Amino acid sequence: MMTNLRPVLVVLALAMACSRRQEPSPSHEPVPPTGNRIAVPASVRQNLGIDFVLVERRRVAQTLRCAGHFELLATARNELRTPLSGRVTLLVKPLQTVRAGDLVYRLEAPDWRRAQREIGELATQVRVDEAKRSAMDPLVAAHAAHERSLQEAVGVLEARQQGIQETQASVGGMARELAEVQAQLAQLRADLAEAREKGATTAATVVELEALIVAGRDRFRLAVEGAAAVTGLSVEQLLGSAPGTDSQLPRWRVLSAIEGRASADGIVDALQVATGGWAEAGQMVATVSDLSQVRFRARGLQSDLPRLRDGLPARVVPAIGTGVGHGQVVGTLLLGAEADPRQRTLDLFLVATAGTNWARPGVAGFLEIETAGVAEPVLAIPLAATLQDGLERVLFRRDPKDPDQVLRLVADLGVDDGRWVEVKSGLRDGDSVVLAGAYELVLASSGTAAKGGHFHADGTFHDGEDK
Repeated sequence: MMTNLRPVLVVLALAMACSRRQEPSPSHEPVPPTGNRIAVPASVRQNLGIDFVLVERRRVAQTLRCAGHFELLATARNELRTPLSGRVTLLVKPLQTVRAGDLVYRLEAPDWRRAQREIGELATQVRVDEAKRSAMDPLVAAHAAHERSLQEAVGVLEARQQGIQETQASVGGMARELAEVQAQLAQLRADLAEAREKGATTAATVVELEALIVAGRDRFRLAVEGAAAVTGLSVEQLLGSAPGTDSQLPRWRVLSAIEGRASADGIVDALQVATGGWAEAGQMVATVSDLSQVRFRARGLQSDLPRLRDGLPARVVPAIGTGVGHGQVVGTLLLGAEADPRQRTLDLFLVATAGTNWARPGVAGFLEIETAGVAEPVLAIPLAATLQDGLERVLFRRDPKDPDQVLRLVADLGVDDGRWVEVKSGLRDGDSVVLAGAYELVLASSGTAAKGGHFHADGTFHDGEDK
């Protein structure tokens, strides 16, 4: 009898052992009654593209969202145009990053050579006038000395004439001597008058030369200032020696080509001429743009105007995805100056105080405006992290004790703004929920809430524990 029972006992023992192996292992985290655990190791997360997002505190009900895009500020784009006609040599490539002062192109212009010749002629004329003025000093001194000697001679003869006249009055005679003295005195006075005339002429010449020197210097300065406007260099740079050379000549003299330099940091976003090509005066050569100087433009409804005002805190998030991991562009709101009466819309602008590298001209996004800053923020997750499974809206919370498992929860949701939704229960600060890959988890766990399951490395799902 006992012999016949042995096979039965063996079968029962094996059944009990199998049943014990299929019981779930105890966990420190209680399994919610509305969900179940699903194993998602690293290989499964990689194959299914599972991505997590942190729960955030947001004012969902008080957040206004408007679609828009980034645009480059007018002050962020610098145009480099040719000041004169000439042959262009490009020294940069498209999308090359440049710093302020970096060389972008060189221009060989015939008009610049003519300007150099004009400046040279003016400089030469100033030097000639200065030399003439310097040569006038000895002549002026000689005229002054000659005039003084003639004055002294006149004084001597006048004294002699007076003595002769006194002698003639007392004793008579002396007519011949008096006549000779008077003739000599007349000649000296004529010579003195001529000397004074020549002195006045010399003084006038000195004044004229000084005026020519002042005018020549002014013309030279104006010509150099014109050259500075053409070359982009300062007057002091043009008058100083060329950097990196031992030449004593001024820079304007040795500058063979006009150098176009970037006036601000940025990237070369457009080249309008080919290297070696001929460009007319004022033609565009390149544009350098600082892509960090952007603002966000969105369209809001005029019906929301009572809720909007300048200075409200706002942020911009990408149009694709949730923006988590990409960073947010934060700043303050500015209302547009004009509204569209037909579309009943109003331009809204974000003046960024902080941003990320994805905020580039033309990139679309959403402007999120907190219209009521006094409201308490609530726990919120991206609306895309919740999916409909039959009559239930579900989400998948990452197990905080075991990052390789997720918990399926029936979502207890509140209001949403079209992108974020309030979660009333089931989550707490610091939790993560599945965003990318949630649909695959819904398919795998639909109708198996009481069973649980696991994924294999190839992405396939199976009920029960992994043996």
